[in-house]
Amino acid sequence: MKIFSHSRLSTFEQCKLKYKFRYIDKIIPDIEKTIESHLGSVVHSVLEWLYNQVKKNKIPTIDNIIVKYSEIWKEEYEEEIPIVKKQMTAGDYFNKGVQFLIDYYMRHKPFDDNTIAVEKEIIFNLDNNGNYKIRGFIDRLVYNLDTEEYEVHDYKTSNNLPRQKFLDKDRQLALYSIAIKELFGEEKKVILVWHYLSFNKKLHSKRTDEQLKQLKQETLELIKEIELTAEFSPKKSALCNWCEYKDICPAFGNKPPEKQSSLGEYGKLKDK
Repeated sequence: MKIFSHSRLSTFEQCKLKYKFRYIDKIIPDIEKTIESHLGSVVHSVLEWLYNQVKKNKIPTIDNIIVKYSEIWKEEYEEEIPIVKKQMTAGDYFNKGVQFLIDYYMRHKPFDDNTIAVEKEIIFNLDNNGNYKIRGFIDRLVYNLDTEEYEVHDYKTSNNLPRQKFLDKDRQLALYSIAIKELFGEEKKVILVWHYLSFNKKLHSKRTDEQLKQLKQETLELIKEIELTAEFSPKKSALCNWCEYKDICPAFGNKPPEKQSSLGEYGKLKDK
């Protein structure tokens, strides 16, 4: 049995060498996150905490939210976190998160949309024999009592707002909707919802059963391609600036660690 995630598949599509470093060689980089990923992680944690409080019939105040955000930010912040955008400071990113949460709070209070789970783990088979599985975590799952639809919610802290045509091709939440249908009934309707916090916008998309069937097949084919890949060459792009493996990437004139010496020279190896 082999378990894949959307992020694992996306890493292969983004850069095959990065995939090799992370998932085959299992190299832990010296710095595992950027300031952007730190911001996203903290905001996700605060929103998870918020909805867990709501499930207990407690609605935190906006002050409670900001205090919680500050606590988690300080607990998880590391001085070595790189900031690619030199015109920005860690304080700038902290303040962005504050604004994200204020905007979200004011828009969604009193949070009565019938959220049934946060950070819900899902796992399902891609093939009939159960040899290949997809695993992931849904930021927030809602059952809309008015429309009788399940809503898969995802929080984004990106500065880029995608066009609808890209959302309609998004793989991650579409895969999650397959799991929801398997859990609650194939006849159930599932809505995909993205919260783009930088823009204070909520965007939606849907998939037909035929589209989901095709997605499972395409995902399985991508996994088979990964398994058959022998040459993991680097692929340069704008995303390289945020890559945690840039300092060992040959595309930038650097030398990857040798497999046997990487434990001593470049940190530890582990399976993510």
